[in-house]
Amino acid sequence: MKFVDEAIILVNAGKGGNGASSFRREKYIPRGGPDGGDGGDGGSVYLEASASLNTLIDFRFQPRYRAESGRSGQGKSCTGHKGEDKTLAVPVGTTIIDEDTGETLGDLLNAGDRLLVAQGGFHGLGNIRFKSSTNRAPRQTTPGSEGEGRRLRLELKLLADVGLLGMPNAGKSSLITAISAARPKIANYPFTTLVPSLGVVSIEAHRSFVMADIPGLIAGAAEGAGLGIRFLKHLTRTRLLLHLVDVMPPDESDPIDSVDQLDDELSAFSAALASRPRWLVLNKIDLLSDDELADLLARVKIELPQYEHVYAVSTVARLGLKPLSGNIMNHLEEIWLQEEEDPEVLLKEQATQTAMQVEGRNSIAELAERRAAEREGQSELAEDGINDDDLDDDVQVEYVRD
Repeated sequence: MKFVDEAIILVNAGKGGNGASSFRREKYIPRGGPDGGDGGDGGSVYLEASASLNTLIDFRFQPRYRAESGRSGQGKSCTGHKGEDKTLAVPVGTTIIDEDTGETLGDLLNAGDRLLVAQGGFHGLGNIRFKSSTNRAPRQTTPGSEGEGRRLRLELKLLADVGLLGMPNAGKSSLITAISAARPKIANYPFTTLVPSLGVVSIEAHRSFVMADIPGLIAGAAEGAGLGIRFLKHLTRTRLLLHLVDVMPPDESDPIDSVDQLDDELSAFSAALASRPRWLVLNKIDLLSDDELADLLARVKIELPQYEHVYAVSTVARLGLKPLSGNIMNHLEEIWLQEEEDPEVLLKEQATQTAMQVEGRNSIAELAERRAAEREGQSELAEDGINDDDLDDDVQVEYVRD
């Protein structure tokens, strides 16, 4: 199944039913009086989190949803039937945003969570409502109000405790395969991972955490290079980031430079996300001698002082994986205990996650605007009959593929 983590839908609540104007007409009751009933309320639209879904792909093919309208009132004081509510199932971890205002309406973080996104219209009043001692034969009624309509952006963010970050072929998929039951695709070429995946890492009975693997980043990702930065939003709910580095990359680049490049891309996406706790994991150490590994660790300590936690592992030789997993579990348990004992810590964490999501959303929007501007500029050149060969050598034209 294709993984779709974002969709825009249109939702419309049902219209309220109109009130009825009616008078009793019964034998031997010459002045029966008004008996027009009220209309029914319009149905509302709800979103409900479901654990059985893991993608928003259905909303790409069916983007419009409408709840049932209320029925009009009838005589004999009969109230119109209420419109049936419309409930849409979405994956756990979906954020709902009003596309027109930018307001975040809510997050559905647990199975069964339910959110009202479009309020149904209010019912109209029948003429029986206007009966009084001075107005015994009222003919006034009110129409039902229109239901609320909204254009919503649905964003699915994986619910994980730990996020993997690294260059393509750094070994992220191999790591999550080695320590969990997840089985993402593994191959000896860049961008093997095209969609995010989750793995549950079980330390012992009743002690486990969830790890997320996202597609690799390359230098210039914030400008749209590679798979870009759109998948970084899946890391905004994690409590810990693991920066995985290949100590022997195929292109013979310096691992320290790779760390600096990805740090820059992370900061360009979200300053709040870049400030999250981040551990450095040096992978494929089985390819290094003991002296080479010692020299690399010494360089890391001097050139990357921001990383207080540094681990050397090999997913193939299964070296260093148990200490890494155990320390991650201990770190997460400390965080969970602090949040349980002090509600202020939890509120601060929620505010930080919100800030990361807003900054990330803005970064993606800015990237889309730059791409649109580049496409517009290329179109203008084509209309003027200017080819690439007509440009000066020092002018570069970059073509961006969507």
